[in-house]
Amino acid sequence: MGIEVNFEGKIALITGASSGLGARFAKVLAQAGAQVVLASRRTERLKELRAEIEADGGAAHVVSLDVTDYASIKSAIAHAETEAGPIDILVNNSGVSTTQRLADVTPEDYAFVMDTNLRGAFFVAQQTAKRMIARAKGDPSKKHRIINIASVAGLRVLPQIGVYCMSKAGVVQMTKAMAVEWGKYGINTNAICPGYISTEINEDYFASEQGQRLIEMLPRKRPGKPEDLDGLLLLLAGEDSNFINGAIISADDGMTAM
Repeated sequence: MGIEVNFEGKIALITGASSGLGARFAKVLAQAGAQVVLASRRTERLKELRAEIEADGGAAHVVSLDVTDYASIKSAIAHAETEAGPIDILVNNSGVSTTQRLADVTPEDYAFVMDTNLRGAFFVAQQTAKRMIARAKGDPSKKHRIINIASVAGLRVLPQIGVYCMSKAGVVQMTKAMAVEWGKYGINTNAICPGYISTEINEDYFASEQGQRLIEMLPRKRPGKPEDLDGLLLLLAGEDSNFINGAIISADDGMTAM
């Protein structure tokens, strides 16, 4: 008995893989045996990550992807499957935010967040799922996984990032809709809702006076680390999640329980 962590023969596409959680997700899946396809706009960073993964004995591929560009999404997914093979696992991770009061949000701010976090995430999943569905129709035993990276901000309102909260709430409902519609094709779609996680992107903020005040408000007065999501990622990507579909799972150290 135990969680299956052997992903040999599996192909995993990770968006937003150039830094932060996306880079961590890619390393974890590669260490578990999957071939990983690293996708983002910053391809030089992806090449560096590919070199790290290969140095550790893993297999990785790089594709350029701008999730705000529908043509780029279609091209990247086609390139990924040509380069690595049929995608078994999608980790739909790209995300951005702005910080301001709702009254100060401009149309440009709104489009910046929504085009990446919701519209982009939807069409990445849609284009990947179309290929998964086609394979499932030919072989009903096929099993695929889509893991959308939402946020605790999709479950509760956090100050100064209202549009981000709205976008991630959309990802939560999107995940449920996909689970219902695509489950019959052997696609399990679930969402991870991380709490505050310290990465290279925000570590300076957490070290600041304002960041320290935020940490003091958390249940156990600490931010998470990227590796705190490893177990949940491996569970949802693997065979042991066969009966988990449409789940919205918080990994927030108790934040949403407050």
